[in-house]
Amino acid sequence: MYAFGEVIGRGGMGEVLLAHDRRIGRDVAIKRLHGTEPSEEDIARFLREARIQARLDHPAIVPVYELGRDEQNLPYFTMKRLSGVTLGDMLSSPAPTRQRLLRAFAEVCRAIDFAHSRGIVHRDLKPGNIVLGEFGEVYVLDWGVSRVLDELEEDEVIPSDTATLEGTAPAGKVLGTPGYMAPEQLADPEVGKPADIYALGSILFEILAGEPLHKRKDAIASTLAGVDASPGRRRPDRQIAPELDALCAAALAMSPDDRPSARRLADRIEAFLDGDRDIERRRTMAHDLLWNARHSLDEGRRADAMRAAGRALALDPDTPGAAELVTTLMLEPPHEPPRELVEAQRAAEADGVRKHARTAILAYAAIASFLPVAAWNGVRNWGVVIGVVVFAMLMAVLAWRIRHRPERTLGEMMVYALCNGALLVAISRMAGPFTFVPALACFMTMSLMSYPAFVHRPWPVIAIIATAFLLPVTLEAAGLLGVTWELRDGELISHAGALRVQGTDTVIMIMFASIVTIVIAGVHSAGSAKARRAAQQQLVTQAWHLQQLLPTTSGSLVTPWPAPA
Repeated sequence: MYAFGEVIGRGGMGEVLLAHDRRIGRDVAIKRLHGTEPSEEDIARFLREARIQARLDHPAIVPVYELGRDEQNLPYFTMKRLSGVTLGDMLSSPAPTRQRLLRAFAEVCRAIDFAHSRGIVHRDLKPGNIVLGEFGEVYVLDWGVSRVLDELEEDEVIPSDTATLEGTAPAGKVLGTPGYMAPEQLADPEVGKPADIYALGSILFEILAGEPLHKRKDAIASTLAGVDASPGRRRPDRQIAPELDALCAAALAMSPDDRPSARRLADRIEAFLDGDRDIERRRTMAHDLLWNARHSLDEGRRADAMRAAGRALALDPDTPGAAELVTTLMLEPPHEPPRELVEAQRAAEADGVRKHARTAILAYAAIASFLPVAAWNGVRNWGVVIGVVVFAMLMAVLAWRIRHRPERTLGEMMVYALCNGALLVAISRMAGPFTFVPALACFMTMSLMSYPAFVHRPWPVIAIIATAFLLPVTLEAAGLLGVTWELRDGELISHAGALRVQGTDTVIMIMFASIVTIVIAGVHSAGSAKARRAAQQQLVTQAWHLQQLLPTTSGSLVTPWPAPA
């Protein structure tokens, strides 16, 4: 009739085998007694378990197909063959989501509520007695120690997990598994429905906290003494919803009368999963978090303030002041920015310096390229012309070094500014101070102002470039240098100090130098404008996106984003 397969489980007095029902052609599971000569008491208990399980016709309770006796006249019963893993195995695996475990837990609560409605108490609920199938089905197993409330009977000890746990059991007989048994069950096995509720609460605690309510080594003592039943306080890092935390604590109440029913547990879990939150509780928590955020901000702990305000807004978007505080924290810079923000700002500045230094390298290279133009036009003083070219190449090298190490001290950048001034003096001696030199001086000033070291110290740069322009003019007026300019009959006459001025070639040279100056200034200005515009657009975009996340009041946004400068 049955083709027996392997043993898939053993309990205190029985074992479960896989089998194939040849008459119907389906796979089943068969539970039978251990050994060949069980006592009449064992047989009675075995038959009692089969009858109890058979009367519980529920989708989450394994159906019994047949109750019979084998060739040795020993009882057995067949039931549905299950495929899946126990809740205990799933809790130790990182794969399942909390939502899936909670939905399975709600199904278990429904099954226990059904058993309670039939006057049956399981008395050994634990993750190992709950199986989750691969197609979403949930089953509650092992009704061998269950109690029928309307029967007058004296329960005997049925071996369970007690022998595998350390700790001292109280005097008398123990049914169930320490760590999941209710306190009253440790003292008297003849317990009622609230004992199952305590076990369900222990399972819910393990789902929420990710660890057992009671440690294995002292589970009995811990149960009798009582522990903090709040998974949220045990594991604040897991962000447990307050309504689930309160529900779990209620199921684990020391007094049986204070525990909710299995149906109440299932209803609250399903309501939570369907999105029905405890509005008042969340509103209270949001107000507390908002107060903590303001207190943290007053103490200068901006990151803590941002986290608390964000949580308050998530718990209750209508919390007065939460959206405004989040907006302020997001858009207004702190007086003393945190170290991480300072590092990010430094990295952004360094990137800007690299881009600016790259433009400067091209500018100095363009000045150095003036040598062949000067030679083609004619040179009166090669020393000055070659000096300008060498100086420009030196400045290109300095800009290259800044590009590769943008974090420079104020002293280093002052030296760089002085070298720019010296280059301006040399160019003034080469081509005269009143040709393209003033335009070049303006470009140098604007370029130097782009470096972070001079953003808040503009006057030293202005003084250096202004001095570099005035110095050769003043020295010429004092007769200490050769004349490159003069006033004659109401006219300003400029002389090229180191270049030969003659015919069309000179005009081409002056036009070339002027065009190069315009191009360099234009490229640099365009790059700076593009960087400013990109930064402004990024700020406006971020502010706009932030406001889409925040609640609105009377159809308007909480606060307008920054207007373009």
